[in-house]
Amino acid sequence: MTLAVPAPDSATWDARRNDADAVAGALLHAPHPRPGVDIGSGPLPKPLRAGAALGVLDITEFFGETSGGVRTYLFEKARYVEARPELRHVVVVQGRRDAVTETGGVRCYRLRGPRVPTQPPYRFMLATRSCRRIVDHERPDVIEVGSIGLVPWVVRHAARRGDVPLVAFYHSHLPRQLAPAGPHVPPHRRLAEAMAWRYLRALDRTFATTIVATDYVRRELAAAGIERTTHVPLGVDLALFHPSHRAGAPAARRLLGLSERPVVLYVGRLAREKDVETLIDGWRLAERRTDAELVIVGSGPRAAALQARARGLRVRFVPYLANRRRLAGLMAAADLCVAPSPIETFGLFALEALASGVPVLGPDRGGVGELVERSAAGRVFPAGNPGALAGELLALLSADLRALGARGRQYAEREHAWTHTLDRLFAVYRAVRHQ
Repeated sequence: MTLAVPAPDSATWDARRNDADAVAGALLHAPHPRPGVDIGSGPLPKPLRAGAALGVLDITEFFGETSGGVRTYLFEKARYVEARPELRHVVVVQGRRDAVTETGGVRCYRLRGPRVPTQPPYRFMLATRSCRRIVDHERPDVIEVGSIGLVPWVVRHAARRGDVPLVAFYHSHLPRQLAPAGPHVPPHRRLAEAMAWRYLRALDRTFATTIVATDYVRRELAAAGIERTTHVPLGVDLALFHPSHRAGAPAARRLLGLSERPVVLYVGRLAREKDVETLIDGWRLAERRTDAELVIVGSGPRAAALQARARGLRVRFVPYLANRRRLAGLMAAADLCVAPSPIETFGLFALEALASGVPVLGPDRGGVGELVERSAAGRVFPAGNPGALAGELLALLSADLRALGARGRQYAEREHAWTHTLDRLFAVYRAVRHQ
């Protein structure tokens, strides 16, 4: 089912829309590329903003048509740079074919790469020659590596002169994807976890610092011997995700066929590490004691299995929503949001819910649990425990959700405006550059 939630009648949104859409068009929506574009050997466009005081190059494999947090992060960084002529920004991501798109101060290179098996949104970054040409041509002051697979080695080769400092942003927690915390983990998963930590320690020598978005990740890395980290929490679009959009909730509910039922919402990739199975199993226990309906929004490799698991329950699946306004409208229509993954390095969906004035239920580990505890705008349950999830969900549904939501909104305003996040991030870049 595809939603068409109307945009809120907001002067704030109207004032920002054209600027936001211009950047999104250049960075997020790959146009039909010009025939014959070959970044590996063809001519490259002259660098943007040649007189800019600081140029940053982002490169990541965590970018696709249905990806979430990293895509949002790069989009917001691009908007920040657009408004500051002293900065320039180059983004290198993978795609179906080579392409170059740009706005005033932001350029996006898409490099052709094969799909990652079982991970449809993502492609391998294999274009070593193209990366080297981009780095030599654009001459960034700092390079940020946003994924930990092949990209760090490609960039290390591309920046072989050694005069461009590299930083990492730890967006994905590989060791915990291989082996979650806890005593009952099979030996082969413990071995895989140990190998992953060894790999990350080897990578750590490549970077001036590793940026982390939560204290949870900082502690995990420090325990494994990776101590050169910098804490920069992510932000949220406070105008787009706003409690005032609740005025459009009746229309959003009608489009879903939910009438006046309370809505429990999950938004995210349908992948194993998101632990949506625990949410569905917990919902099976809870739905007998509530008239609420669970809405799951997203796409991913576990979609068919999760739909089969939820058969016969009051669960509605909605495909990935690329339109951020529609997502914000749906978020504001919810009564409660659940983010069950215990290994989130941050949990952007949870923060967007808090900014929308919607309480959050999350696990007692990971980035989401940290957000819930700091905001005091929800509850936590023991990670991976469906029964505990059901109990806390029912307790929240009977609580004063408006008061909790107001507390969450206040927290988001106080701690997580994107401007504050990106001011801190670019201060890190400047410090690294002058080390």
